[in-house]
Parts: sequence; structure tokens; C-alpha cells
Amino acid sequence: MMNGNALPFTNRRTFLKMSVSAALSLLPISAMAVQTPEHQILSFYNIHTGESLSTCYRSHGKLIHRAVGRISTIMRDHRTGEIKPVDPDLLDLLHRIVMEINTSEPISIISGYRSPETNAALRRVTRGVAKNSLHMKGRAIDIRVPGFRTEEIRELAVDLHSGGVGYYPSSDFVHLDTGPVKVW
Repeated sequence: MMNGNALPFTNRRTFLKMSVSAALSLLPISAMAVQTPEHQILSFYNIHTGESLSTCYRSHGKLIHRAVGRISTIMRDHRTGEIKPVDPDLLDLLHRIVMEINTSEPISIISGYRSPETNAALRRVTRGVAKNSLHMKGRAIDIRVPGFRTEEIRELAVDLHSGGVGYYPSSDFVHLDTGPVKVW
């Protein structure tokens, strides 16, 4: 028999932790006091759609799926509207970069997820678009960070040894992915 205060399948402490984590995923970064190791926060600005997002995507080591869904939405293929779940390892890589450069500036998304159709179309008109791009798997992003040279971001990403790093100085962006460690 349950007492009047007990919740089925959980205790009060677990319920409170889950509630706080869910609430954190909805707060804008300005509503949070500081970025802490317990709460991993990322901010984005999509240059194609004009959308912005600041969210806590991981709390106490646990992924906040609702926040990852919101990030996947802002990283969607802006040409088709198609959404693919973003790789949490890519978010962790972005978070490491944000922490290293110590910025609260949003990451400018140049390209996030690309549908196979978009990727094929880009391959026809642009050099450097891989046939089996990790963008099509939600495992790659092309970025800028306001206030930082893309060369600085590239050097930091290379030093992290966490996947592929491409540098496109003429287009002023850095490609990051969660594939094998590779630099171009």
C-alpha cells in the first residue's frame, strides 16, 4: 500500500531530480546562473533560418532527450525541413569546444543535418561535399563562433582528437564530425 505522498515506481528525490532536469532543458541560457560541470549547456544560431536556441542538453551526465530533440530541430536540413537526431557525441564535442574557448556566444550553424537529396545537390555544385557525408547521419556540423577566428576553432578541435575536422578558410567555417580522427 502506498502512502499519500509516494509516487509509483520512484521516490521523491528521483522525481525532483527528473523535474529539475526537465525544467533546465526549457530555460534560456540567460535564466541559468552559470555553466557547471553538472549542467552542459549549448547555444546555437542557425544562419539560414534565423532561429536561436540555448538549452541544457545533459544534466548530471544524463542526456535530456527533449533538449536533444530541440537541437536536432535547429540543426535540421533548412532546404527540406527534414530532421535527423543529432549524435550526442557531437554535442559533447561542441560543449568541450565552448568550454575551452570560454564563451557564451551561440554557435553559428552553417550546415547541420543534410538529407541525402540536399547532399547530392550540393555535391553537384560544390567541391568538398562527401558522397557519404556524416551530415546525412546527424554526426557532423559546420560552424563559426562569433568573436573567434575559425582557424582558432580548427586548432582546438584538432587538439581534442575527437573526430574529423575540416577547415574551409575561404568560406570561413570549420567542419566537425564524430567519425574517425581525420584532418583536412
